[in-house]
Amino acid sequence: MPAHLVRPRPPARAGAGSDAVAVLRRAARPLLGQLPALTDRLEAQLYEQEPVYRAAIEADPGDIRAEIQRSLGHSVASLLDPARSRDAARACSARIGAARAARGFPLDAVSHAFRLGGALVWQALVDEVTLRHPEDAHLLVHLAVDVWNFVDEHCTHVAESYRRAERELTWRRENRRRLMAAALLDGATRIADLPDAATALDLPERGRYAVLIAVGGGRGAPRPTLPSGVRAVWHTAADTERAIIDLGELGADQLASALREFCHLGPGLRVGISPAVEGLAAVGGARRLAETALRVSPESGGTVLLDEQLPAALVAAAPALGRILADRVLGPLLALPPADRTVLLDTLTAWLDCDGSAQRAAARLYCHRNTVLNRLRRSEQLTGRSLARPADLVELGLALTAYRLEPQKVRGPAPSSP
Repeated sequence: MPAHLVRPRPPARAGAGSDAVAVLRRAARPLLGQLPALTDRLEAQLYEQEPVYRAAIEADPGDIRAEIQRSLGHSVASLLDPARSRDAARACSARIGAARAARGFPLDAVSHAFRLGGALVWQALVDEVTLRHPEDAHLLVHLAVDVWNFVDEHCTHVAESYRRAERELTWRRENRRRLMAAALLDGATRIADLPDAATALDLPERGRYAVLIAVGGGRGAPRPTLPSGVRAVWHTAADTERAIIDLGELGADQLASALREFCHLGPGLRVGISPAVEGLAAVGGARRLAETALRVSPESGGTVLLDEQLPAALVAAAPALGRILADRVLGPLLALPPADRTVLLDTLTAWLDCDGSAQRAAARLYCHRNTVLNRLRRSEQLTGRSLARPADLVELGLALTAYRLEPQKVRGPAPSSP
């Protein structure tokens, strides 16, 4: 569908200029009355040759027909008075390029439609001259190159308009997806908007989800690579990567295991994973749980699944109570000189991590088993807690976790508002 076909220029061939232009305009004048018939012919060609136009014509024939007739009208007007019609023709081409981009038409199909329109108008001119003034037909040859150069020029103009509109549409889609993902993660999506969010993000509204949050690893650190086949919608905020993960039939524990076993995490990159939740409506709550998992992750980096660190998560979720617990249970230890304090706290931590095995704790600490036992006895005396009494053991373990997660040691992002 050409929007502006002819822009007469000073002819390259002597003696052909004014006579050729006069013939061209005289032949173009009757075409104004033939626009409906020309529209029928171009519409039939597009229906036969371009599947995307065929579908559009079947869905809304009036829309495509009106577009064709407007474009052909501008083409004929540009033949009769190119100076006055040029801006209107270009505006028509720009509207068509943008409109077809918005409808998802391939650019090749739109360009082909313009070339078909150019060929149709040119053939109509040739037919008019050879039928009514055959003696002047040879003059059209002098303008053929100009006509087709201008068709090419308008195809380029249409392509530029199409690409501008396509870039704008892509930006709008991506921005809409980003805002929708942020709203889900923040728990700000209305129930009524969940179907739209599911469609825009290509996620099942009632699927099984986990939220993953990753921080650290240095400036420009890559986001964690998920196992093959796992779908996720990522959202970047400041130096934090957040992902809504469509688990499908996968368990959150399987996701965490796969990240630990198969996926390389850069040095210092820390990952917190929420438990599995049901439906997009629960993603905001899962995000808060993933933040808690991240807060109990080790400074050196690694992946923490909240389900595997619930005692520590309880302490991290109530930092003020954790500080009170640490001061109450570990107070005498914390009052020791730094060197003694560190030795006893490290020994207690190693012994708990080794499931109460003094032998394994000694190997980890590079000391004798009896040294570990002596340090443990001293800790019992200072704290007044017995490692043989389950209730005391629970208190000691939680107090050590609270001490490790004191504010100056917490390395995760500040918890978002609920």
